Amino acid sequence: MARRMSALARAGSAVSGWWFKPMPLARVAVLRTLVYLFLIFDMLYVATDVVPHGYVPELYQPTLVARILQLPTLGVTGGQVLFWVVTLASVCAAIGAFQRAAGWVAGLGFWLWMLNSQGFSYVSHDHMALMVAVLVLPTVGVARFGDTGSSERVGWVLRVVQVFTILTYFGSAISKWTRSGTPWVWANGAVFVWAIMRRGSDLIRWTLDFPWLLIVGQWALLLLEFCSPVVLFLRGKWLYALVATFVLFHLATYLALGIHFLPTVVCWAAFLPLERIPAWLRRRIGRRSEVAPA
Repeated sequence: MARRMSALARAGSAVSGWWFKPMPLARVAVLRTLVYLFLIFDMLYVATDVVPHGYVPELYQPTLVARILQLPTLGVTGGQVLFWVVTLASVCAAIGAFQRAAGWVAGLGFWLWMLNSQGFSYVSHDHMALMVAVLVLPTVGVARFGDTGSSERVGWVLRVVQVFTILTYFGSAISKWTRSGTPWVWANGAVFVWAIMRRGSDLIRWTLDFPWLLIVGQWALLLLEFCSPVVLFLRGKWLYALVATFVLFHLATYLALGIHFLPTVVCWAAFLPLERIPAWLRRRIGRRSEVAPA
């Protein structure tokens, strides 16, 4: 019994250490800036339909969360006001002003924006990790580019963003499985053919003459998605190589099909040593100051 309890204690300690591993404050400070600036970009160029939805409120079909919260349509004026509230809060959070308060306003406002957007169309799973990120980032509190310390709270926030980034892919693989009956039914189907015929660019349409190549691609994608949780346990060059693989995959889908997945791509930054960016900038500025003429 004592050995079993000791083993359970070690396992619990390992799990806790994985979730709450201290990570640099500067890393989350950079990630926070990237995420909050992207919210503005997202509202301007990705989820751009909230204000236009105000003209057709009768088409509103709220998602489960919106139904639970009994969220009404925003209307044209409501959408415009919400845009500026989220924009101003995002700018404040990105530059480190009123970090916690601005983060909560931006995060909750963006949730309201996305719930309205998706209440009129399909639920875009490429936003999942981003929407989780804006909820957990304010819990860090004050974190600045110049901070040299680490924090378990930062580790937890980064880990949550990482997990939900990976769940975007693993969940997609599970969805392919459940909707098709078996994974190989999807992998051996004509999904890529349909996608290329519907929206393929000239860069990819030539593959329609080689259906076997598209089957290979479908198997490769399915295996990549099923194996995506491995990323959570890698370090160093192997980690960066797989992060680059997923980012390049999204670049390829954008060039081939016009599908970008930018909200998820931004969240891949949670896997990177972002704290090196401020340090590198300080060194560059310091060197220029040293060589500048008196």
